[in-house]
Amino acid sequence: MHPAHSTRSSVSANKEFLKSLPGVLRVLQLVSGAGIWITIASNHYGGSIHFALFVAVFFWLLTLVIYFLTLLDKQELVPILGAERWVFTNAIYDALATVLHIAAAGIMISKTKDNEYCNLETYKLPCLFKAYLTASIFACICCILYAITCIYFFCKKCRGNQSVVYS
Repeated sequence: MHPAHSTRSSVSANKEFLKSLPGVLRVLQLVSGAGIWITIASNHYGGSIHFALFVAVFFWLLTLVIYFLTLLDKQELVPILGAERWVFTNAIYDALATVLHIAAAGIMISKTKDNEYCNLETYKLPCLFKAYLTASIFACICCILYAITCIYFFCKKCRGNQSVVYS
């Protein structure tokens, strides 16, 4: 009997992705997305802010997965959406993330305006104005970052590129 051959696939980081525009944008999306949900979750929230928190956490987790799949060149592990469809998948993902982050930013801006009254030094009760303002700023930054990435991937797809990193 022959001993079973075990094959190990080496996992190495795609260093080109780390230095590329999509790689840098994904890291910035992760940082600003974490800023949204940490700011919201660390303060009292309710009502429509649940949706903004859901959007922030959901897209933060998906962005993390997409980042590592691309970093490790494992896009083919994603059934139907991976491999040669990965650029288009990223473009659609970023378009959806942009639209839903715009909605989340709108909710946070509305809640910030609702709490403007307590942004006075003489106001002594707990005030969520600064937390909502911070979350609004992070949500707007996320909108911009996802929109840039969306445009980038749609341009790559229109030029017929199949790779996230290489031109």
